[in-house]
Amino acid sequence: MSQPTKKSFSVGLLQRILSYSKPYKGLFIGGIVLTLTLAGMAIVRPLLISRALNEDVVTLQSLEKLNDTAIIILGFILLEAALQIVNVRLTSLLGQNIVKDLRNQVYKHILQLKNTYFDNTPVGTLVTRAVSDIESLNEVFSQGFIVIAGDLVMLLIFITAMFMRNWLLALLALSSIPLLFVATALFKRGVKKTFTMVRNAVADLNTFTQEHITGMKLVQLFNREEKEFKKFTEINDRHRVANIKSIFYYSVFFPVVEILSSFSIALVIWFSGMRGNDWQINLGDITFFIMMINMLFRPIRMLADRLNTLQMGFVSAERVFTVLDTKEYIEDNGQYPFENVRKSIRFEHVWFAYKDEQYVMKDVSFEIAAGTTAALVGSTGAGKSTVINLLSRFYEINKGMVSIDGINVSDYSLESLRRNTGVVLQDVHLFNDYVFNNITLHNPDITLAMVENATKETGLEEFIAGLPGGFQYKVTERGQGLSAGQRQLIAFIRAYVYKPAIFILDEATATIDTRTEIMLQKAVEKISEGRTSIIIAHRLSTIKHAQTILVFEKGEVVEQGPMKTLLSRESRFKKLYELQTETV
Repeated sequence: MSQPTKKSFSVGLLQRILSYSKPYKGLFIGGIVLTLTLAGMAIVRPLLISRALNEDVVTLQSLEKLNDTAIIILGFILLEAALQIVNVRLTSLLGQNIVKDLRNQVYKHILQLKNTYFDNTPVGTLVTRAVSDIESLNEVFSQGFIVIAGDLVMLLIFITAMFMRNWLLALLALSSIPLLFVATALFKRGVKKTFTMVRNAVADLNTFTQEHITGMKLVQLFNREEKEFKKFTEINDRHRVANIKSIFYYSVFFPVVEILSSFSIALVIWFSGMRGNDWQINLGDITFFIMMINMLFRPIRMLADRLNTLQMGFVSAERVFTVLDTKEYIEDNGQYPFENVRKSIRFEHVWFAYKDEQYVMKDVSFEIAAGTTAALVGSTGAGKSTVINLLSRFYEINKGMVSIDGINVSDYSLESLRRNTGVVLQDVHLFNDYVFNNITLHNPDITLAMVENATKETGLEEFIAGLPGGFQYKVTERGQGLSAGQRQLIAFIRAYVYKPAIFILDEATATIDTRTEIMLQKAVEKISEGRTSIIIAHRLSTIKHAQTILVFEKGEVVEQGPMKTLLSRESRFKKLYELQTETV
């Protein structure tokens, strides 16, 4: 679990957080001005009440004057309440706008990260960073340093007014403050630890829940319900314990504050009763100091809580900025727009490892001529799918070069390269949306007529017509309401409608029935016409139309050539082909 570091409280981090308020200077300045104004206004009410008691009640004994003062106090209270409403509105708007901007920035940054980052980072952790951690920054502005600044100014005004009124009573009233500061420091330290525990537990809960709901079929298939539930209860129990610990600190701290506040009030009343005449202490003074003690202890009590809010906001900000500072993204410095393969796709002495120097591709070299179909075969883990990842630049190679028409793929703009590369994977991902939107991916340039035409050209109109509602059939999350074959067919239409220059089929026929496979084969032949195609397959019977076959083994290309050539001699491909023919 991640722990907060000293960096969490650096000036640089605070400046970075504050930089997000620049587009909202009006709200920021307005919040500060109103907060300081309210801090200055807080002393007026006790002064008015004290004056009313001393002059209107004791000295003048005038009901009319007392009524006038009461009206003034009431008006002042209403004004203060109105300003409080406006202030809360401003600071909340500021916080929510900053949350919106930061969340957009984080999600946009996540979209640009390369697959290596997602391979090493749990999805639940990213969800926590993009949702919960960013949301806590709202409190930094709505309940954080702006409010803390107002409380500190208010405390300074209160203490100054108390000493100006009666220095001895002020000392008596503040006599328990050192104990309050000690209690506050202990509370702040304890709650900080529990808040960190809660944050970590929330991230663990999000990660565990997301992973296991996504993999629920596997959990149920292997009868892991009880054991996985036990793991969940352990994580959930850590979350409960963390929250209970924080509640314990609150349950102890607030009564301690009330006891210290009551002690100060009792001390002021006792001294006023015993020596009030000697020190010329009147009714207004006693009331003023009682009000001051109550108003003084409240912000001090809240200050500890707000400092923790600010502190945890810094911790959350550090975690969010860690994501933003991640440089694991594909550099997009290409100057050439990619439109089509005119000569060939070449892999020249390519070395690649997903982790450290554990190479899954070792000195691989091959060439695929433009407009031809190349088939990649071999055992699982031989490096076939890595070809797709490197050609589409989901990962960067360690050594060597991948080129199209003699130009390094990194010299093509990333957007044009991926726009003109159509990929159909074995594990098709569909969104919780209509079939039409899953095909077009909400691209406004692709019309219904274009999709219908693509469906007809690939011979899949019967399949779409068989879906309830056709293109308006609502797909459930990850396409769970459809069979594997149906998801593949939708992916084929999606790939074809974008008219890619390069078509890639990644083991997409490995888990489908014969009827669907026949439909897919017809669609593949249509999509492959006039395109440079790469087909990765375990079923060797599906690649008979391929002009070139590349045989991969342990990250190396051990054989390559046309199917007839490879079958005409004692090749590894021939052994694979005969083995599959015998088992059919």
